[in-house]
Amino acid sequence: MATIVEYTDQKRPRNLYPERIISPLRSGPCCFSDMEEIGQPQEDSRWVFQYKRCKKCGFAVRVILREIPDAALAAELRKTLANSFVRNVPD
Repeated sequence: MATIVEYTDQKRPRNLYPERIISPLRSGPCCFSDMEEIGQPQEDSRWVFQYKRCKKCGFAVRVILREIPDAALAAELRKTLANSFVRNVPD
């Protein structure tokens, strides 16, 4: 899963979203309360994600919001469950 976040301590933190976000290598104590969402949620194959960035130190992460369900797998599971509860009662 590719990311636009560049982790480095050689450059100052910058928000160049949606092309690039330059972030320090490590989070700080401020990150617990000062993270803000950057942009809108996006999809990447099976995942919906969004970037978050600390307003104070600039630390950024890509946060997975949810998994996109596999439609074929869900259909197969529904069929299996429907067949599991069918009873053949003799007359």
